Amino acid sequence: MNAPIQHDDPSWLALAMSAPVVWRALLCALVVGPILIAINHGDALARGAVDAARVAKMGLTVLVPYCVSTVSSVGMLRSMRRPTR
Repeated sequence: MNAPIQHDDPSWLALAMSAPVVWRALLCALVVGPILIAINHGDALARGAVDAARVAKMGLTVLVPYCVSTVSSVGMLRSMRRPTR
């Protein structure tokens, strides 16, 4: 069982919005996002078949690594703040 988080610890949202977490997530999104776009939408890009719906899907594709990085970073920060047993 995990130790409870101390009450003076920042909230999940505060950690997620902190500069180091945001910068790490942006870097991850900028590196991994285009790779995922190429894998998932490369054929449509090559054909020039890009409409508004596809652009929205590409935006969501970039959002995935951002969210994964944010959740992972916040989880690690919170686990490091817990008292050791």
